[in-house]
Amino acid sequence: MNKKQIITACAGVLLAGVAAAGIIGWVSEHKKVEDLKAQTEAMKKQVVRSAIDRSISAQMEDIANEQREISDEKREEALQQTRVANDMRLRSEKERQNALEAERNAVASEKKALEASAVADDQRRLAEQQRQLAEHQRIQAEFSKSKADTLSYIALGRSLASISSIQAQAGNTDIANLLGYASYLFTSRYNGDIYYPAVFQSLMNLSHSMVSWTEHNGAVMNMECMAGQNNSVVSVSNYGEIILSERKGNRLQTKALFKDSRYDFRDVMIDQNSGSIYAVSRTGHLVIIQKDLKTINTIVLDKVEHPVRLYNLSGKGLLVVGDKAVAQIDLKHKVVSNTKQLPFRVVLSAHKDGQPLLFDDKGMMHQMKGLENYDTQKVPFTGKVTAYCASKKNGIEAFGFSDGAIWLLNKSGKKQQLVGHRSRVSTLKINGQQLFSSSYDGSVNLWMIDMEKAKPMTLVSTNNWIMHFNYDSPKHTFWVGDAKGNLSVINISVPVMVDNIKKKLKRNLTREEWNYYIGQDVPYETFIGNQAKI
Repeated sequence: MNKKQIITACAGVLLAGVAAAGIIGWVSEHKKVEDLKAQTEAMKKQVVRSAIDRSISAQMEDIANEQREISDEKREEALQQTRVANDMRLRSEKERQNALEAERNAVASEKKALEASAVADDQRRLAEQQRQLAEHQRIQAEFSKSKADTLSYIALGRSLASISSIQAQAGNTDIANLLGYASYLFTSRYNGDIYYPAVFQSLMNLSHSMVSWTEHNGAVMNMECMAGQNNSVVSVSNYGEIILSERKGNRLQTKALFKDSRYDFRDVMIDQNSGSIYAVSRTGHLVIIQKDLKTINTIVLDKVEHPVRLYNLSGKGLLVVGDKAVAQIDLKHKVVSNTKQLPFRVVLSAHKDGQPLLFDDKGMMHQMKGLENYDTQKVPFTGKVTAYCASKKNGIEAFGFSDGAIWLLNKSGKKQQLVGHRSRVSTLKINGQQLFSSSYDGSVNLWMIDMEKAKPMTLVSTNNWIMHFNYDSPKHTFWVGDAKGNLSVINISVPVMVDNIKKKLKRNLTREEWNYYIGQDVPYETFIGNQAKI
């Protein structure tokens, strides 16, 4: 490239650079102008906005001033309301204080009123206590007097009973009956014990409660009342006799149902449903008499040595107890259905809780649950047991012994001895709180077993061994059999005895007799006639 060209090129480049620089400068200035215009416009707007803002601010200031004025008015009003509220609060507080003061005054007044009322109540209570005390003392005095009178009259009743018995023994029947009846009246009227020995024995003796007949050739070993016939009894003897007896007043009608001296009957039982009679003989025989009293069957008890007792097995036949075996009897076919040999020797058979109770010669007793099952325990007393009875109702068991002793055992284990018999106790029976006992000493005794120290009252006293006794279903009449073959009937119903004595009264006590036997302080009364009290 030549120099001209280079210069031309360089001039061209330079020119281009100047042109470019000029363009850039123009653009830059133009931009500045535009920016200034924009700033000017912005400033104009800002001026306009500032004017607007100043106008708004002035308006807001006006509004604020108005709000301040309103606020000042409201504050003034609020202050006024506050002052009013404070005044009202002060009034309210004052009223509350007044109310509290009034309440305190009311409480104080009420307290004073209550104190005054309490004092009045105390005075009333004291007065009521004094009145009740006086009433109690009056009642106590009346009770003491009544009790003294009661004891006095009960003692009088017992005294009259003793005098009555003495007069009866002396043969003065008339006065004995009058005094005996008076004894009953005073004893019963003042709730005394009619069964007190002197009183009860006097009633028995005066009413002639016992009647006896000799019907058996042998000793009466057992007896049973006929079903539904309290005046009829079937008795058996060791002389092979089965006799039906019916009491009619003081007479006895008898019928021999079976007699064979080869037999030795020890027990008799009557089926209360069928009416059949069963009697077991120690010779090894069971005699069955049907209800018609004519049909008689005999069952031989081959495997039962010396059978002595019968038990009803409640629809399962009869149980026969011997010295060393028991047998079950099928009554439908009239045969021995089963026999069980016992590992002990039976000396006494009794009942307990509806089951047979067997006593052996080793001091043990066995309650049979079945032919193959029995419970064994030791007899709780020492000695040979000859009689036993138990009451499920009051939980008492009674044991009679060969020496005449009787022991009671209650369900809590307490033991009590009854002393009265002199020889072997033969039969024991419990009726409620009464225990009846018979003995070979010839007596039948009544014991009140609810007493701490029971004393015997003799119902029967003979010179013969009492073998057995039984009573009718009302338990008012006793049938007693002895070793001489006698049957005795004893009435122990107090109303019947009293009625019999009253029927014998022919007159009333004279005033002199009344004053002598009863006393002048006891108001006189008559026993018969229109004026009689009882």
